[in-house]
Amino acid sequence: MTDKWHKTLPVLGQFSQVADPAQYTQLPDDWFIGVSDVVKSTEAIAAGRYKAVNLAGAGTISAVANELDGDLQLFIFGGDGARFVVPPAQATRAAEALSRVSMWAQRDLDLDLRVGIISVAEVRTAGFDVRAAFWQASNDVRYAMFAGGGLEWAETQLKNGSIRINPANSDDEPNLNGLSCQWGSIQSRKGKILSLIVKAASGASQVDFANTVSRAIALLEESSSLNPVPPDGPDVRWPAASIALQSRIAHQDRALWWRRLYVLVTATFIWLVFKFSLRIGSFEPANYRREVTVNTDFRKFDDGLMMTVDCSTDVAERLRLLLDDAAAAGIVRYGMHMQDEALMTCVVPSVLTSDHMHFVDGAGGGYAAAAGQIRE
Repeated sequence: MTDKWHKTLPVLGQFSQVADPAQYTQLPDDWFIGVSDVVKSTEAIAAGRYKAVNLAGAGTISAVANELDGDLQLFIFGGDGARFVVPPAQATRAAEALSRVSMWAQRDLDLDLRVGIISVAEVRTAGFDVRAAFWQASNDVRYAMFAGGGLEWAETQLKNGSIRINPANSDDEPNLNGLSCQWGSIQSRKGKILSLIVKAASGASQVDFANTVSRAIALLEESSSLNPVPPDGPDVRWPAASIALQSRIAHQDRALWWRRLYVLVTATFIWLVFKFSLRIGSFEPANYRREVTVNTDFRKFDDGLMMTVDCSTDVAERLRLLLDDAAAAGIVRYGMHMQDEALMTCVVPSVLTSDHMHFVDGAGGGYAAAAGQIRE
């Protein structure tokens, strides 16, 4: 990227600051917002296809990042889709990657992944803003946070068809190198996996909304209800549920039977390495698993608070009461969905570096179910 504007963005010192608009910097008018969203994701999840839905969302990030030679800095995973921002010099290539990943999701995942792109200037003309900051998840990974309502408005334009990009031809493959879904589901250790979305109510003051979000985060932090991935990393399980999906990513130019065989052999090798902690050269499986935990995106802000946490039912009820009071006062709209497991979809450019990224969602509806509650 010749324009290194993103390097000037603030990095939040405390996660409780995510709802404070003063912590964010406005994006330039000539930048572009890319959006993807799985159509009828709630029905797909209800049919047990939650891993495929999450794979389509993470695939958006993987396809665009690879198209831009790894130079995608501002993005966020939303469970059944993703959003990102790029400078004007990258907009055309990003749009082409969106078109290709939409085709792939339709052909290989049997999902309608609608995609689109719109300029920041158009968002501001509509009366919304786009501001960004970074949250430092670990020493090696940071995730973009977005405020101002502009990305949410852009997704609305995608859903009503005004910015939608058509899928590419079936022979125009997306570059999905590094995209993976081979970790098994993550069991709750405290009681339940909670998927939470909290957005400002129409007309709510920014101060009241920020205070409510800070209180919700403090409640979860004080009760140690945070990352659903264990400190030593996810459990090592045979990825039976992932083999078929992973074969939809690998070696698009080969026959499906060959791809499944390749994934089966690769998955067996990876399982053995992690199961028996086999060090290979400079790769240490135990260190990698610990990095997976700290590199997850279990908490973020995308025009609203989004968290997937492991908590007790008592803590969840206390959180619900707090948010019910705020909703009754006209401060927030929120959705909260409980399930027994979480799941991860990963983007791993290289296992030999520590900047691998892991996107976490609930395994029984997750963010899509929480968003559905807000719509209702």
